[in-house]
Amino acid sequence: MKSLLITCLLLFYGIHVHCQIELPKLISDGMVLQRDIPLTIWGWSTAQDTVEVQFNSSTHQAIADHTGYWATTLPPIEAGGPYQMIISNTDSKITLNDVLIGDVWLCSGQSNMEISLQRTSPIYPEEIKNANFENIRYFEVPKTFNFKGAQDRIPGGKWTKTTPETVLKFSAVAYFFAHEIHSTYNVPIGLINSALGGSPVDAWLSEEALKRFPEAHKQYKIFQQDHYIDSIKQADQNRIQNWYKTVNKQDKGIQKNWKAKDVNTDNWKKIQMPGFWSSTYPELKQGIVWLRKEFKVSKTASTKESKLLLGTIVDADSVFVNGSYVGHTTYQYPPRRYIIPSTILQEGINTIAVKVINERGRGGFTPQKEYKIEVGTEEIDLQGSWSIHQGSSAEPLAGQTFVRWEPGGLYNAMIAPLLNYRIKGALWYQGESDTGAAQKYEEHFTTLIKTWREDWGQGKFPFLYVQLANFMQAKDKPSQSNWAALRDAQLQSLKIDHTAMAVTIDIGEWNDIHPLNKKDVGHRLALAAEHLAYGNDNIVYSGPQFKSQKIKKQKIILSFDHIGRGLTSKGPLKEFAIAGADKKFVWAKAQIKGDNIEVWSPDIARPKYVRYAWADNPEHANLYNKEGLPASPFKTDR
Repeated sequence: MKSLLITCLLLFYGIHVHCQIELPKLISDGMVLQRDIPLTIWGWSTAQDTVEVQFNSSTHQAIADHTGYWATTLPPIEAGGPYQMIISNTDSKITLNDVLIGDVWLCSGQSNMEISLQRTSPIYPEEIKNANFENIRYFEVPKTFNFKGAQDRIPGGKWTKTTPETVLKFSAVAYFFAHEIHSTYNVPIGLINSALGGSPVDAWLSEEALKRFPEAHKQYKIFQQDHYIDSIKQADQNRIQNWYKTVNKQDKGIQKNWKAKDVNTDNWKKIQMPGFWSSTYPELKQGIVWLRKEFKVSKTASTKESKLLLGTIVDADSVFVNGSYVGHTTYQYPPRRYIIPSTILQEGINTIAVKVINERGRGGFTPQKEYKIEVGTEEIDLQGSWSIHQGSSAEPLAGQTFVRWEPGGLYNAMIAPLLNYRIKGALWYQGESDTGAAQKYEEHFTTLIKTWREDWGQGKFPFLYVQLANFMQAKDKPSQSNWAALRDAQLQSLKIDHTAMAVTIDIGEWNDIHPLNKKDVGHRLALAAEHLAYGNDNIVYSGPQFKSQKIKKQKIILSFDHIGRGLTSKGPLKEFAIAGADKKFVWAKAQIKGDNIEVWSPDIARPKYVRYAWADNPEHANLYNKEGLPASPFKTDR
């Protein structure tokens, strides 16, 4: 089918006029429709036009209202396909092919839901190679926003079958979830990915939901003014362009060609990389900093194409090998993976030059990442001593205003147009952008769950979400943590019926807000789905969750839900802290006793509270059930 628009002729006041029937982008070739419930098929035409939908040996009619909108309901259908759907009026028809009936999952949130198989490909080569599943289909909702009200259309998107080539663009979490569910139940799976990196929870709330939060609703109303948005964008654009123009114009590295193979670096400083240069040379400022390193290449390697891995760099980089450009990245988060053509490397001494633009904060190469060149089976280590020199300096560049993240905008443009499309449930991976206001998150997040269910009109569909992973530097003493508080808000949100949470406190990366391990995330969500959505009451789908405590002399006895075949740990229990009434927490000893855990410290004579894994990065958290699922971080002080 070349187009979802069909042309017809209507007689109107005796004159033939041109009209169109339009279908939403979701209703298209290759779509997956939700099994076992009534289905809405809808679109737009001319007022009072009669539209007929033929599907699975039944015919249904709809008459367009005064706005041109029409909708009809199909009866529940069992899983199966492929089918054909014909939508027609008096003069024309449109045929949709390869339609499947199965389970449709909405996948939403921020960047960790967006992260693709391409991004995670280094650790999943076999999974990508074997990704041939015609009955797993993927639809990506275009990333846009609107503050004027709920929209009824999305501007693009198509259903895509799973192949080793196409899967690279799929959400990694969503794909691994779908693969496991499809393998277990052998039903077609449709994934609708409606996610946007950096988005806070309020961006996904409807206007009606935002009315419960006056500050957020006020912000929503402000951004309904086009001139206000335009003025912010223009001011940001001018400020950012001027900053970049200045640092590039003043860059000595460009003026003196520091990208060249041979540059005299006798007056450059030496620095051990990876690392952040402010730790060694605090006099280096924001702006442009150049780093150079020499490395040796064998005769055999010099004739081959090679891969350059430079971890991640704060903030932007341009990379040159022997004076030749090999790649650049414009912001700090993506892994730097560049290809060095076979004509660039030379036998003997070679040079790599990296121009780093540091906008704010600590600039440098993120520690504990890979920094090397791979040439066939050879590896050239790029860690160690580098030469470093300031190209140009500037005051830190203030961050831009991300209009698309403001309250309500994403709901209107990326959720509201989907509401007619029936789903099995929702997957949600979000919260990193709300850690600065963790105390508000539980109320806002539970409001999102409730209002999405109300707006979809499908009752309490399963809502499965991911608790934030461990991230940032570990602390050597118990301390306050916004990330821990956000995780606790997610834990408390389980009080909403038909929700489940995948704990990821053991699979994060201290130096990356986007950990690559997405397979375990998908697996843990799939376990939750098996219980909540597919009725498997015998499966252990969650790690231990704190239930209650009893104080017995100098010890606190903890009990848990979701212990499965029992509690266990990887080595002696760690990351437990204990406090008296003053809430001054100290590290505690902890021991599994049957289905309970005893916690104590000789320094706390009258214990009252316990915390577990209460930190940005509780790197030693090691409490599990025997099914291998990690315990959620928790606190008993409320």
